[in-house]
Amino acid sequence: MRKLLIVTYDISNPKRLRKVFKAMKGFGQHLQLSVFRCDLTDMERFEMMRVLQELIHHEEDQILLIELGPSEGRSHRLDSIGRPAVPERREPRIF
Repeated sequence: MRKLLIVTYDISNPKRLRKVFKAMKGFGQHLQLSVFRCDLTDMERFEMMRVLQELIHHEEDQILLIELGPSEGRSHRLDSIGRPAVPERREPRIF
């Protein structure tokens, strides 16, 4: 079963920030600066967490995963104030 997640992060080092951003592009849709919408299976979520844990400095950085529930059978609404939210194409990444 696929689940919808919002992943947001606060990375204190610019080099690590770029690496986290690049990794996240392989797992979800970039919504805003450090915010991604991800539609993942449990295995994909586990792999994303494994990759991110290796990239961050655990005492300085933070990544939040907010689960919104199952993807199937639900309509998910995204509202925007100001500039419209434009979906970005998801591309696979090889690590």
